[in-house]
Amino acid sequence: MSHVGVPRGTVRKRRSLALLTTGVLTIPVLAGCSSGSEETSRGVPQDIAPAARQAVSDGSTVNWAVDALPATFNAFQADADSATTRITGALLPSLFPMDASGQPKLNPDYLESAKIIEREPKQVVLYKLNQQAVWSDGREIGAPDFVAQWRALRGKDSAFWTARNSGYERIEKIERGADDLQVRVTFSKPYADWRSLFSPLYPKEITGSPDAFNDGARTTLKNTAGPFVLRSVSKAKGTVTLARNPRWWGDKAKLDTLVFRAVAAGDRTQALADGTVDVADIDASTADRIALARRDRGNNGQPLAHGPGSGTTPAGALRSWALAHGSDEEAAEIAQAAREKNRKAVVAYTAEQKALRDFVVRKSLEPAYTQLALNGESGPLADDRVRRAVARALDREELARTVLGPLGLPAKPLGSHLALAGQPGYKDGSGALGDQNTEEAQALLADAGWTRGGAVQPPKDTKAGSEAEKKGAKGDAPGAEEGAEKEAAEGTKDDKEAKSEKEAKSEKAENEKKAESEKTAEDSTAEDPTAEDSTAEGKKADRASEDSAASRDEGLYIVGEDNKPGAHAPAQAASTGGASAVHVLAPARTAAAQSAALLRQAGALGEDGAVAAQDKQPGGAAGAYAPVGTAAPAPAAAKGQLGKDGKALTLRFVLPSGPGSQSLRSVGDKIAVMLEKIGIGTEIIKVPDESYFKDHVASGAYDLALYSWPATAYPATDGRPIYAKPEPATDGSLLVEQNYTRVGTDHIDQLFDQAAAELDEKAARELIKQADARIWAAAGSIPLFQRPQLVAVDKKLANVGAFGFAAPRYQDIGFKNRQAAGSPADRKK
Repeated sequence: MSHVGVPRGTVRKRRSLALLTTGVLTIPVLAGCSSGSEETSRGVPQDIAPAARQAVSDGSTVNWAVDALPATFNAFQADADSATTRITGALLPSLFPMDASGQPKLNPDYLESAKIIEREPKQVVLYKLNQQAVWSDGREIGAPDFVAQWRALRGKDSAFWTARNSGYERIEKIERGADDLQVRVTFSKPYADWRSLFSPLYPKEITGSPDAFNDGARTTLKNTAGPFVLRSVSKAKGTVTLARNPRWWGDKAKLDTLVFRAVAAGDRTQALADGTVDVADIDASTADRIALARRDRGNNGQPLAHGPGSGTTPAGALRSWALAHGSDEEAAEIAQAAREKNRKAVVAYTAEQKALRDFVVRKSLEPAYTQLALNGESGPLADDRVRRAVARALDREELARTVLGPLGLPAKPLGSHLALAGQPGYKDGSGALGDQNTEEAQALLADAGWTRGGAVQPPKDTKAGSEAEKKGAKGDAPGAEEGAEKEAAEGTKDDKEAKSEKEAKSEKAENEKKAESEKTAEDSTAEDPTAEDSTAEGKKADRASEDSAASRDEGLYIVGEDNKPGAHAPAQAASTGGASAVHVLAPARTAAAQSAALLRQAGALGEDGAVAAQDKQPGGAAGAYAPVGTAAPAPAAAKGQLGKDGKALTLRFVLPSGPGSQSLRSVGDKIAVMLEKIGIGTEIIKVPDESYFKDHVASGAYDLALYSWPATAYPATDGRPIYAKPEPATDGSLLVEQNYTRVGTDHIDQLFDQAAAELDEKAARELIKQADARIWAAAGSIPLFQRPQLVAVDKKLANVGAFGFAAPRYQDIGFKNRQAAGSPADRKK
């Protein structure tokens, strides 16, 4: 059993995505996979309806939807979530928030300057604080606050329950400068990402003692230093209310109050329509509703051509009327009830559409990307050749079009694990793995011993596993740096023999489980003679929906052996902040903050990076197999599936089953079809959102999975725990930090360590690019595309929407004044 250890890295709080799933993003015109030049193209811009402060009215309230009330207001605790990030951003100092290009930028509201003043014999950073900066109790922000936070987070006092300490453990001492407004920080060893520290900055009253840190900051923040202060928290109403900070020294907040309201993803259309919220991350279906509402503005009261009843044909309407007024009283009663129900639905839908006309969809790409994760701990994917074959079977452009195309967003595949397009230093490193190539993928599988007839051949008296440690695959990594393929094999070489016995037991248990499932299905059919006596109409309906709805049915199917996915409706885009379930994990610095939101989203994720391992059932996850009565799949050999030693090459593909995860499932279906073309079968296992990450991804109970990581301005710090080589623990378990693919190499770790200690920015970026090339070559995770963000915003609001990399300026958000809006009705009541 593998064990997910507590991450060494810190979790930096930024805007939440979510999972799944979202903010505006930067997508450039990516170079081809063989490109070796740094990408400098601009990404998709923010969509926030920018307005000068003089064009924004003073006063009023904005209601902003979040997934749930924050589990804690302490951003450094493991259960901090996306709501924690969003709310503390308006209450606490952030010294270097990210700008629109994804770079850390000095915040003049809190700092006059901050720079390295000494490099030898040790790195020293001098912070000069804004002389007007004070906490809400009137005390000036100063060195004592820095010292208290360092002592709480450096990892030497276990009484502080903190989820992160990266960077703080490198600090040797903090001293007062010429006065309390100067803070001198000396590092015991160089730290390139020093700008990541002390954001958010908490007052010493919170970080100065374990009790205040662990418990006091969970439910309230009595002392803050942002444009807003915390006024109240109401669990009954599901709201956190912020009020304008009277002691704020910067630009005065335009709003009187800012209310964060917990609204589930499925309730957001209704919440927008009834005026409960003014800002909400949404999914593609709600975005379509808003677009239709605005299009229908001039229909002069005519019936809508969409919504309930819109698909009824004249013949159907006539038949319904005839039944409702016919002589058969029972049939008439049923028909009348149905007609009344439909009438009410039409009235409610029409009213919602009228209300939705007051909203606009802010649309861009968020600073997060979705990846295909390949679990290299055991099974076929422990062989790096099989992982690379899977990667090279993927048409990443088609997958990007599946999600981004219907939204009119640039459908470009992502070329880096450690930077997003538009960020400085972005480079397409996918050439270290190679382009999509079916023939090359098949050759890799053949070299690994997987053949067309292998599923029916008796086992050979040979050891299974990768031969990459003996020889490298040929012609497989154009553009890779020398030695990349060798390093890709490092993460699996040492453990293979130890796993052989474990795999044998796993295979035996899996076969027994499948045999039992098939027998149960047969028994069920025998006991229920009506199972084969369904009506012809029912059979016809089943056949008609078999292809289009396969991906949305609960249970399991095997591509190449059962239903064939792929012919599904266009994917619905996932949105980060709230509405969809794109499952985003936060990197070390962001993980705690985004855990609950990713699986809307993210409650499912458990993204604290220290999820307790779950016992894995051999061959799959508990409860993931086909329900009783499911027909046994056709033999793999009949479908041309690859096999070895009598076992078919089938991978467990775990996907979330929730209503907000349609986009992920559509992508998963397409991936399954692509793999089928090279002879790899996939068992698509759909599990509840709340258990998707914790019980499957984090615990290693999967072969393939889809989830997301947010962007970071500090890849050396945030990327290391995600791609660190797993280490065996003394009890025989595996410590994986946040590397849920269990694929890593010593060289990748060394490159991250070198980059974190390299104070020359250009040299550090070059080391990060080298690390990314080797991550590509190891083929443990395959970046697919940057995630979309869709945000519904009251059309009269300014300076809010899809933010992209940049942090919101909460003090600038407000309703356009009458002159700017051009209508006396534009002033919010």
